[in-house]
Amino acid sequence: MDRRSFVGFGAASLAALAVPGGATEPGRLAALLGGTRVDEEFVDWLERGGHGLAALPTERRAHAHRLVDAQLATVRALITGGRYDGRTGRRLHRLAAALATTSGWHRFDQGRHPAAARLWELALQSAHAAGDRDRCAGVLADAAYQSTWLGRPRTAAARLDYALAGTRHPTARALLLLRRARAHAALGDPAACRHDVAAAELSLSAPAPDPAPAWCGWMGPADLAVDSGRCLLDLGRPAAARARIAEGLAQLPPARAKTRGLFLAYQARAHLRTGEVEQALAAATESLDLAARIGAPRCAAPARGLAPAFAPHRRLAGVPELLARLRGPDPA
Repeated sequence: MDRRSFVGFGAASLAALAVPGGATEPGRLAALLGGTRVDEEFVDWLERGGHGLAALPTERRAHAHRLVDAQLATVRALITGGRYDGRTGRRLHRLAAALATTSGWHRFDQGRHPAAARLWELALQSAHAAGDRDRCAGVLADAAYQSTWLGRPRTAAARLDYALAGTRHPTARALLLLRRARAHAALGDPAACRHDVAAAELSLSAPAPDPAPAWCGWMGPADLAVDSGRCLLDLGRPAAARARIAEGLAQLPPARAKTRGLFLAYQARAHLRTGEVEQALAAATESLDLAARIGAPRCAAPARGLAPAFAPHRRLAGVPELLARLRGPDPA
C-alpha cells in the first residue's frame, strides 16, 4: 500500500465514499500529496468515512473491504507524502491504526493469517506513532486472539501481559483479561484461567467515567458469558460450559452475526460432549449458515472441526447432510 497503489485504485474507491463539501473535487488529493498542507476538513472527512466503514454490520463490512484498503492507502500516502502539523499527524496515524485493524480482521476471517498479522503490525506502529496506548493494547489483543486461534496460547498470554500494562479502561481490561483466560484454559491452567475470568467480571461491572475505546466498545456480558463457557469447555466441564454459552447467546445483539456463528459452534461442541446430539446438530447447522452468509471461511472452521465427533452419529436424521457440509468447500 504505497503511493502507487493509492494512485492506481485508492482515488477511484474514495470517490464512492464522497460526501458533500468538495473533499474529493478533482485535483484535491493530488495537491495534498504534492505538498499542499493537509487541512482539518479533509481529515474530518477521512475519519467519517473510516469510522463509518468500521461500524458497518459484519455482512456489509465484508463486502466493503476494498474501500477500507483504499482509505488506508490514502491515509498512509498522506502520512508519508503530505504536510501537516503535529496534531493532524497524530490524527492520521490514529486513523491508519483503526483502518489497518479493520483490514487485518478481514484477512483473518478469510484465513489469510500472515496478511492479517502484517496489517496488525502496521496498526501497532501507527498507534504508537499517534501516542495512543489504548489502541496499542487493542492491537496486541487482536494479535493475541489470533495466536490462540492458531494454537499458540503461550504467545497469546505473553502479548496480553503487555497489553494489560497499556490500558486502564475497565471494559478494555475486561476484554484483555477474558482473552488471557482463554489462553490459560488452552494451556490447561485452571487456576490462572479462573483468576482472569473473575477479574474480567469485576472490570466489566466497574463504573467508568469515559466511554470505552472504540476497539472494545462492543464488549459486553454476552462475550463474558460465552468465552468463560469456552474456557470451561477447554477445561473439561462441558455441562457448566453449555449453560454459560446459552446464557451469552441469549444476550448477544442480532447485528453481531459473525460472533454468533462462532458462539454457536462452541455451543454445538458442548452439546456433543454432554450427549445432546440433536441440539448440537441444530447449533452447528446455524453456525455454518451464518458463516456462509457473511463469507468468512475462518468462522466455519470451529464447526468443521466437529466432523469427527458427529461421525459416530451418522445414522441420526440430519447428521449425514451436516457431515457433507462440514467436509465441503469453505463458504466464500
